[in-house]
Amino acid sequence: MARWREWAAAAAVGLLAPACAQVAPAPVAAAETGFPAVDRQFAKFQTDEHLAGLVWGVVRDGRIVHLGASGVQDIETRAPVNAETMFRIASMSKAFTALAILKLRDEGKLSLDALAETYVPEMKGWVYPTTDSARIRVRDLLSHVGGLVTDDPWGDRQQPLSEADFTAMLRAGVPFTRAPQTAFEYSNFGYATLGRIITNVSGRRYDQYISAEIMKPLGMNATTYEVRDVDPAHLARGYRWENEAWVLEPTMPNGVFGAMGGVVTNANDYVKWMSFLLDAWPPRDGAEKGPVKRSTVRELAQGLNFPMNIDRVTLEGGAPCRYANTYGMGMNAGLDCELGFTLAHSGGYPGYGSNVLLMPDQGIGLFAFASGTYAGASPVNRRAALELHKAGMLTGRTIAVSAPLAAAYRAAGAMYGAGDIEPGRAMLAMNFLMDRSPDNWKRKLAGLKEKVGACRSDEPIKPTGALTGRFAWTCERGAIEGGLLLSPTNPPGIQALEFSISDK
Repeated sequence: MARWREWAAAAAVGLLAPACAQVAPAPVAAAETGFPAVDRQFAKFQTDEHLAGLVWGVVRDGRIVHLGASGVQDIETRAPVNAETMFRIASMSKAFTALAILKLRDEGKLSLDALAETYVPEMKGWVYPTTDSARIRVRDLLSHVGGLVTDDPWGDRQQPLSEADFTAMLRAGVPFTRAPQTAFEYSNFGYATLGRIITNVSGRRYDQYISAEIMKPLGMNATTYEVRDVDPAHLARGYRWENEAWVLEPTMPNGVFGAMGGVVTNANDYVKWMSFLLDAWPPRDGAEKGPVKRSTVRELAQGLNFPMNIDRVTLEGGAPCRYANTYGMGMNAGLDCELGFTLAHSGGYPGYGSNVLLMPDQGIGLFAFASGTYAGASPVNRRAALELHKAGMLTGRTIAVSAPLAAAYRAAGAMYGAGDIEPGRAMLAMNFLMDRSPDNWKRKLAGLKEKVGACRSDEPIKPTGALTGRFAWTCERGAIEGGLLLSPTNPPGIQALEFSISDK
């Protein structure tokens, strides 16, 4: 029963994701008191970081439900920032590259477990750091475990690198900082290599493939990889705060390294991307609406078992939070102490800083684009999400109670009421009475009833999946908390039932 109790405890605090359960859309919170607090967080961020321009937003149910913009696109023209202002989003571009790789995999054109050199022949001559080093797979590049050295900010300055120069670099080989598949280490070079894989496998340059196969089908018609194609009237110029003044950063054209950080977009377009990603959750029946399958989008959250412990920011007076984070494929997947399951990625670039934070179980996401060199937007974006949480606006989705779970819950109530397992015997899985005898159950139930008396067992169960749920009963002299775990059989039976006296 130890594992069952661990499961029950995790489910109680929302650490277990629902599996294959029908889920209704979350209701829109009536109170929007969190939005002014969100705006205050971004106003402070802009002041503290000396940002010329800033735009931020909250996305829900396929649209922007709150948008903020402040500052100017250009300190000379003083044109104000708005939803059409185009920003470089730097490494937030990696999710597009990762999804393009997964789309090509879906089309049968590549394998994630194939050696990267299968698709980039110039890598075949690379000298690995040890004789027993694993050779780099496509999957390793996606999750930054290829043994390549962290290359911020060097990689940012490679943005204009030509195809020919990159080919020469690949052919010459690169030094390794460690053996592949031994640790996470963020590599822009690795994502540039993924761009080359897209180019070689698709027969189109990576940016053309991503634009045609992902961006345009989503209606992201303003989004581009080439900043020189952007109308200057809509471009946020990139600035560095230096010697108490803004200094214009050089505008770098698109090149090979755009696969790791070259996307230029605006709020109106980016919300379409965020909405598409969020729509992949929860798993459900129904037609596919996007250019890539929902199940494939959910793979962006899958990493390679190299977790990091992160001490994240808190609101004033908030409790410390340290959570586990793993780099998946173009996104960081984490379990936040208050926000639950999150997908996030920052972008840092000469002249720009950005962040996206998705909360798939909430159906909500936040983004921020700033015109300031390496402006760290991740902390403020997470503080903004915490403001929404504090205001009660993160209500989550309502999981429908499945028929098997409802039947098991009725049986649990009948067994407690009778003080005996007999009313629910027909629903018990084969292990149930092997784990605790009928007589022992009688003693267990009698002891509970002696302390708290009769209970309202008709109070709703809160499913954590189609075959799992938690419940709380109000009793004559206290309260009962419990959990149900059904078996992987057809029909499902009750494999574990937990009752405990609530200390709340």
